[in-house]
Amino acid sequence: MNDSYWIRRALAAAGLMTALFLGGAALVRADDDCQKRIRKADHNLHEAIEHHGARSEEAEHWRHELAESREYCWSHNHRWWDEDSNRWRSEHDWDDHDHDNWAPPH
Repeated sequence: MNDSYWIRRALAAAGLMTALFLGGAALVRADDDCQKRIRKADHNLHEAIEHHGARSEEAEHWRHELAESREYCWSHNHRWWDEDSNRWRSEHDWDDHDHDNWAPPH
């Protein structure tokens, strides 16, 4: 086999490695964005419940934001960040009412 064959093979391998690296980087960014969105909504929901009550307008707003964030992550990544158990979940099994009875620590 001649040198041009090996050069073409090396370039093809380098191209494949680059594509895999960039594709993986995009997935990591999407995961980071989803995790950040869910963490923010979850935190703000806890804050709203603590300062305004579980049935307050503020709590309802952040409950809605949390549900939207979970749905966004599910529709884009087919997984969502479970802030309470600190892990990714691959089932569409969240409960939109999981914070309804949350009470701030005393």
